Order: sequence, then C-alpha cells, then structure tokens
Amino acid sequence: MSDPTPQPEPAVPDPVEPASGWTDSGAPTFSRVRETVEARAATAGAAAGLAADDDRAREAEDAFAERERRAAERLAEIRRSLGG
Repeated sequence: MSDPTPQPEPAVPDPVEPASGWTDSGAPTFSRVRETVEARAATAGAAAGLAADDDRAREAEDAFAERERRAAERLAEIRRSLGG
C-alpha cells in the first residue's frame, strides 16, 4: 500500500469583525482593543515628551518629590514615637 497524497488544509477565512468595534455580545473586538492601547501609548508618550520640555512641569515634579520625601520622614517619625 502506498501512502495517499496529503491533501492541503482548507483555508479558513479570517473572521469578519463588526465595523463598530464591538461584538454582538457587547465585547470589544481585538482590533478595537489594539487601537485603544496604541492610542493611549501614543498619547502618554507625547505627554511625557511635552512635560519634559516644560519648566513648570519639572517644578511640579520636584515639588511632588519633596512632598513625598517629607511625608515619608514624618511617617517614620510617627512610627518611632509609637515604638514601631
């Protein structure tokens, strides 16, 4: 007996995604999710680039870091006073 010639797998068509970006059950399509993630990443990257060039943003970051440092020191002081 000879081996039969293997038959190629039938091509499976790509699923058709709704144009709205949502399935009938109310879930977002993969394309919709990908587009949303890419848009958010682009927005965050642009905002970071703009903030890095802005003196006011740099000052605000420095002020926030100083507040965080003072808060951590105060918390440590309170813990010491409580014997912890």
